[in-house]
This record gives sequence, structure tokens and C-alpha cells, in this order.
Amino acid sequence: MTRMIVILSAAILLIAMAVIGSSVAATPLDSCNDRVIHASGNGNIIGTPDRAQVSLAIETENLDVKVAQQENAARMTQVIDALVTAGLPEDALKTTGYNIYPIYEDSKSPFDQKIRSYRVTNTVTVTLHDVNRTGEVIDIAVANGINQASSIQFMLSDEQAQVLRTEALKKAVARARADAETVASALGVQITSIKDVDISGGYMPVLYDNYMIGNAVQKAAPTPIQPGDVTVTASVSITYLIR
Repeated sequence: MTRMIVILSAAILLIAMAVIGSSVAATPLDSCNDRVIHASGNGNIIGTPDRAQVSLAIETENLDVKVAQQENAARMTQVIDALVTAGLPEDALKTTGYNIYPIYEDSKSPFDQKIRSYRVTNTVTVTLHDVNRTGEVIDIAVANGINQASSIQFMLSDEQAQVLRTEALKKAVARARADAETVASALGVQITSIKDVDISGGYMPVLYDNYMIGNAVQKAAPTPIQPGDVTVTASVSITYLIR
């Protein structure tokens, strides 16, 4: 019985070695011997944002937390109603933050602190498909109770971003190809095909952080907001086969 087990174990070991040997033999040996040129290219396209997001907040404070909440809710409801009346769809307004925290009196001892009041902050983010209305929206919000504007972001719609990215990629590929052909010509070789390609890139929205609303409600003219431009970038790294 022991002899039979030994024979079976030896047979299994021989089969395993044969499988490993065949798989190694099937691996192409010439893949590491390819003659190649590596080239990289970058492409930049400047575009105009066609989307804007404005973060607006109402901050209220009261010794009674319920009073602070109720005042905040009433003012935010007034702001939302005013923006909807001005033509903004309700789904363009989203609550993105709600905080309640105590404000303590100044005290020399950290163990003897008393709550002076409660502060409630409610933040709503407005998404605009018409960036030219950004200043108007801020003015309406301030006139109806907003007392904080934390940020404004100017962005590209998905459709616009894809159009600009396509153009940036074309530029990046053309630059990589031009470099590869220059090197190939100098070496006296020819590019035959492409082995692999890596793609990266994107864009950063134009951000105005901690935007100061100032006394916008008191101004006769609308608050001027300039969206600026965004730069869409694309990068490629291409490996060309040569002969």
C-alpha cells in the first residue's frame, strides 16, 4: 500500500512538472527583444465653462437652539422660494451641509466653560446651466437672507468636457508621433506599428474659495462675476515598434 502511494505521488509530481514546463515554453521569448521607441506628448485646450456651482449658506445664532433652527429654516425657505421664482428649477438647489454647534463663553479654565449660544449653519449649492446668471443668483440669495457664500466653481458640462478632451488628445498624440518620427529618422529606422499606449489628463474647475458676498444686496448694479477659462489637458505615452 505504501509503495502504491509513493508511485502515485511520483506520477503526480512528474505531471505537474510537465505542465509547468509546457506553460513556460508557450511564453513568447521574443517579446522582450522588440525594438521600440518610447515617446510622450501633451495637449492643452482652453475652454469656457458652461456650468457653475455656487455654495450659499445661512448662519443663525441664539441661546435657544430651537429658535436658531427655526429662524434658519424660515430664512432658507425664503431664499429657495425666491430662486425658484427667478426661474431656477428646484432640482438645481441641493442642501450640501447642515451644522449645529455650541458657542462657549471665554473662560480661563477649560473645565468651567458655559454655552453662550448655539450656531446653526445651513448650506445649499446652486447648479447653474447659464454661468452669466451667477452674479444675479448671489444677489437674489443675499437679498433674501443668505449671509455666507463659501465658494463658486465654474466647470464644464460632460458634453463640453468630452469635446475639448478629444481635441487635447489629438494634439498629444500628434506631438508624441512627431517626436518618435524625428528620433526614428535620426537613427535610420522605420516605425512599423504601435505596441501600447497610456492615456491620462483632465481639467480643474475654476474655483473662487471663501467668496466674500460683502454688501451685494445694497448695490444697485448686479454683482460682477467673471467665470474665467479652464484648460483641459491630455497626456499620452506611446511605445512604437521599429525595424
